[in-house]
Amino acid sequence: MWIDTHCHLDAREFGGESLRVAADAGKAGVSMIVIPAIDVANFDAVAQLAATAPNASYGLGIHPICVPQAGEDDLATLRSRVAAAMADPNFVAIGEVGLDFFLPHLVEPAMREKQVYFFREQLKIAREFGLPILTHVRKSQDQVLKHIRQIPPAGGIAHAFNGSFQQAQGYIDIGFKLGFGGNLTFTRALQIRRLAEQLPLSAIVMETDAPDIAPHWLHPGVNTPDQVPRIAEVLSQLRGIGLDEVQAATTANAHHVMPRLRALLAA
Repeated sequence: MWIDTHCHLDAREFGGESLRVAADAGKAGVSMIVIPAIDVANFDAVAQLAATAPNASYGLGIHPICVPQAGEDDLATLRSRVAAAMADPNFVAIGEVGLDFFLPHLVEPAMREKQVYFFREQLKIAREFGLPILTHVRKSQDQVLKHIRQIPPAGGIAHAFNGSFQQAQGYIDIGFKLGFGGNLTFTRALQIRRLAEQLPLSAIVMETDAPDIAPHWLHPGVNTPDQVPRIAEVLSQLRGIGLDEVQAATTANAHHVMPRLRALLAA
């Protein structure tokens, strides 16, 4: 089985065909798709998709790009929804949360401060409920690591990891896994490919970030979760190991970092 640990299955790019997209992924061997929320407005959508698609689960969180419009009431809503979702076996993580210091409007001092506040408050929710987090980390590796160390959740995934080997080790040391997807299929993505080749296989999970980060054979089109096996084939070639070994390891890694996902798949 394959697990897509990060896929925005509710995205409008799928043209209302999200269930078909999930079914196509299932036919390709993707037994589970984790759908992170991005703000309170799509909490219902991701939960409903996970309830309908047999190979989907979800997380709840407020993405840093949605922080500018968010308020304290959104954090309160998140906490209450998380508390209720603990009874839902399809609910597996807090996410997508993190810091984005790349987009110009997000790096202004007041917005950086607001992002940090929202990230820390969501880390507290994750810690309170014993949940892992799905992190958005863009131009903010060291800052995200700092806050995770100060308010440690029950593990997590550094989504679309593109940091240094030292930063990768920082995540590994605190029990996180590192998400790799379509970026590693580009021959010019030298740093990502080196990381994918040389990091411990026990630290890697597969993801698509669909509909974004399409592999080179789809670029610049819409990415889909059924691409996981083909992306993993590139990873196996980079590492010089069999595809079966990549499948077994990355699936086990996803199970390890998201215990509720493991329980869902075992049910």
